[in-house]
Amino acid sequence: MNWISNYVRPKINSLFSRREVPENLWSKCPECGTMLFHRELKDNLNVCTNCSHHMALTPRDRFETLFDGGIFTEVAVPDTVADPLHFRDQKKYPDRLKAAQKKTGETEAMLVAEGEMGRTPIVAAAQDFTFMGGSMGMYVGNAIIAAAERAVELKRPLILFSAAGGARMQEGILSLMQMPRTTVAVEMLREAGLPYIVVLTHPTTGGVTASYAMLGDVQIAEPNALICFAGPRVIEQTIREKLPEGFQRAEYLLDHGMLDRVTHRKDLRDELITITRMMLGLPPAVMGDLPAPVAEAGETPEPAAATHPEDEAKPGA
Repeated sequence: MNWISNYVRPKINSLFSRREVPENLWSKCPECGTMLFHRELKDNLNVCTNCSHHMALTPRDRFETLFDGGIFTEVAVPDTVADPLHFRDQKKYPDRLKAAQKKTGETEAMLVAEGEMGRTPIVAAAQDFTFMGGSMGMYVGNAIIAAAERAVELKRPLILFSAAGGARMQEGILSLMQMPRTTVAVEMLREAGLPYIVVLTHPTTGGVTASYAMLGDVQIAEPNALICFAGPRVIEQTIREKLPEGFQRAEYLLDHGMLDRVTHRKDLRDELITITRMMLGLPPAVMGDLPAPVAEAGETPEPAAATHPEDEAKPGA
């Protein structure tokens, strides 16, 4: 019996057992429970094809869809002290940082880049919620200041995508000090007359909502994004009352005047191009280039005309 149990049965099971499917090929929508194939989900910008639930999107993936051809240049952000308070809970703070860096492949919770969006030069910053909940620490403060300074230097608008659980508790009061620092950075843009557009994604909460995330010249949110300072569960426990349906969601805030737009992710880039060019006083964006005219036999081809008013040569140049 040992020979049958130890050799024959495992051999038969291995021949007829199903092949294991890699876990990363399918994702489950947290809203409707639909199983989504990873390529289909990526092509749809991480939006559920069944219920249109907007899932998290990493800063790099977002920038690839935002910038022309997915081409952008990262803006350098000054480094910070690794563990200023020597904080430790269940793990040491440096160990948590290393784990988040290994998981996401990013240095910190915010990425800053510059490039062109619909032929409009911009500077963009995006938070990564998968990096310690996108929490706002000293590095995020430095990133926003670096983005604002770069935008002022190049005279470009700044577009910021927020996604955060609030301030980073491991940095204590130092993380809370990023609220006035980032507010000063936004004021730099105002004094330079440059647009500052904020796109609030799910979730944007805590000190981030109380500072730079709600200071935009234009406030846009993705559908059903949670946007608040204190969460609905905390408020319910405090006031001991049931909150309205959809309270603190993007659509609720739009109805109550706290947002300008709620835009589907697939329409977001075109809307940002339109708003940005309008605020800069530029003509509408060119949606596509026309091919150069083909000269017929015996004709001298004329020089191709500029495809955009900004591409035309200035008088006297």
